[in-house]
Amino acid sequence: MKGNAKIIGSVWALSGALLVSTKAVIVKLAYQYEVDSASLLMLRMLFSLPFFTVIAWHTLSKNPERLQVLKNPWPIAFYGLMGYYLASFFDLAGLQYIDAGLERIILFTYPSIVLLLTVLWLKEKIMLPQVIAIFTTFIGIGIAYLGNVSIHHEPNMIKGALLVFLAAITFSVYYIGSQKWVAEVGTRLYNSAAMIIAAIAIIIHNSLVNGFNLFSFAPPVYWYALLMATVSTVIPSFMIVEGIRIIGAKNSSIISTVGPISTIILASVFLGEKVNAIQWVGTLVVIGSILFLMLKRQRR
Repeated sequence: MKGNAKIIGSVWALSGALLVSTKAVIVKLAYQYEVDSASLLMLRMLFSLPFFTVIAWHTLSKNPERLQVLKNPWPIAFYGLMGYYLASFFDLAGLQYIDAGLERIILFTYPSIVLLLTVLWLKEKIMLPQVIAIFTTFIGIGIAYLGNVSIHHEPNMIKGALLVFLAAITFSVYYIGSQKWVAEVGTRLYNSAAMIIAAIAIIIHNSLVNGFNLFSFAPPVYWYALLMATVSTVIPSFMIVEGIRIIGAKNSSIISTVGPISTIILASVFLGEKVNAIQWVGTLVVIGSILFLMLKRQRR
């Protein structure tokens, strides 16, 4: 691979990771206007849906043979619901109780969870460096959590942390199960199909919870939802895919470790969230352990 190609691929992956890291901050800004997580997720998906529908149609028109693979939609539906519906719902619900920086740290445990699930689910062997990385990751989470605990809000803090951790688990299931189908269907078509299926589920969910009441929020809520759909969802998905295409999934994953730090900095700038020394220590432990894990896996 030429040096210029590596640089271009790295820029795509880095840009995608930075844009994805804005999601938590945008969500917290929207929550200032009394919108619930189900409605906000619904608006995000409604604004994203036209983009992914067009992408799916364009991909199928160029590659009609891939339509044969979609004749059995149930696996794609299952993993789409895990990754885009449940993970997103748990994440947004958790953000109602914890700040964006802590949310990103907890959510970023998913590489370690993926590793654990490959051992339990796919029966793959686990190496000592991987055990060390997993152990230090959760130590870092504990440090960051303790640095953020407030005596008056501790019950809600625990609730929010558990919800975000559920998001990390469901996203990990999506990540593992999707590998086979991405190879067969193609990244763009698989991603679009999974998003469309998840959008339908979210529409049903919101209709049951809120009666499809989406027109009573303050105007800024819709702008934040549109911003989240485009800047944090649609655009970075293509950047990340292009980065993976050029430099590979492992290198792109390593570069994505910039996400938690980016979120903490953005939350400090736009939300005024204070970051103390303990939180920085916990953040660096988490990122360091995951980066160590990724580098070990790449060498293997």
